Amino acid sequence: MAYRMSGWILPSGDRRDVYVVGRNLTFEPVEGAVTLLEEAWLLPGLVDVHAHLSLGSPAPAGAGPRERVLASGRAQLGAGVLALREPGSPEYSSTGVGPADGVPRTFTAGRFLAPPGKYFPGLAREVDEDGLPDAAVEELRAGGGTWAKVIGDTPLGGDRLSRTFADDALAEAASRVHAAGGRIAVHCSLPEVIQAAIEAGFDSLEHGSFLGADQVPAASAAGVAWVPTRTIEAGVRGLVAEAGFSPVGISQVEDGFARQPDVLCQAVDAGVAVLAGTDAGMGPHGMIRGEVQLLLEAGLAPETAVGAASWAARAFLRLPGLDEGAPADVVAYRDNPLRDARVLGDPSLGLLDGQLVFDHR
Repeated sequence: MAYRMSGWILPSGDRRDVYVVGRNLTFEPVEGAVTLLEEAWLLPGLVDVHAHLSLGSPAPAGAGPRERVLASGRAQLGAGVLALREPGSPEYSSTGVGPADGVPRTFTAGRFLAPPGKYFPGLAREVDEDGLPDAAVEELRAGGGTWAKVIGDTPLGGDRLSRTFADDALAEAASRVHAAGGRIAVHCSLPEVIQAAIEAGFDSLEHGSFLGADQVPAASAAGVAWVPTRTIEAGVRGLVAEAGFSPVGISQVEDGFARQPDVLCQAVDAGVAVLAGTDAGMGPHGMIRGEVQLLLEAGLAPETAVGAASWAARAFLRLPGLDEGAPADVVAYRDNPLRDARVLGDPSLGLLDGQLVFDHR
């Protein structure tokens, strides 16, 4: 069956008739196509760039790893998320899942990589500095060949955040992953870890809570993306309190969060790709609209904030937008989300790989 939708395509704002034939989009008229919507606002799907499907799952107690992953993926899909990246997992149950399983297109990074005793028990593959480069390549391949993930600093084992790996270990891990054809992400908050990751050539900064204004030019020049995960700020405050941080450590966290909106705006102005990720798993799945709202509250323009969870995020994941011949990944809205981001929480319908995956008309 062929479908037709008519409306305004974002981000261009052009009004077009869009057709779906099989798994693909076309702008060429298709005789007999069933009209799904008129006067709609069409996005190439929402994206959660930082979500952990096997954690925080809405699956029932006692569910197995794969069932947890699929339940999380369905929750994301229901929120209009058609693609997501899982930067690290306790295991490999997300590897290979996607539209054929009724969940978003998913890019995984194998297991988290951290030194012994420096990450939450049972979540990470523990490696020392000498073993980090080999382990990063192994996790890249085990996770599907697209991403690896390193834990760059930790709240465990002290009264404030501390770094995990030296500069040269991070640099060698990034070099080896790139040589193997993948990309590499780093969990980071401390300015010195952020700087080391930028200089090492990491592809994305996850959280980046204390990224300083003075680091923005280097981040821009390096082409590194920043996923601030503002959704979990309350959760981070709780973790800091539970970890027994000193007043100095708590102040460091609070000061970083207070400065972040201004630094985010400076980063966008400098050309840094700021992307939307919820760190689902630490919180519920399907909360991407809230992350967009927090980016707006930080001062980002609507096109930047919405794009961070749609077309810009898809480009980062090397996925097309609403282009001729592209996979038919579309989320449609009755109103313009650039005028009111709350619209993102009320999608009319979604198609993933040409299949109608939800219909709220």
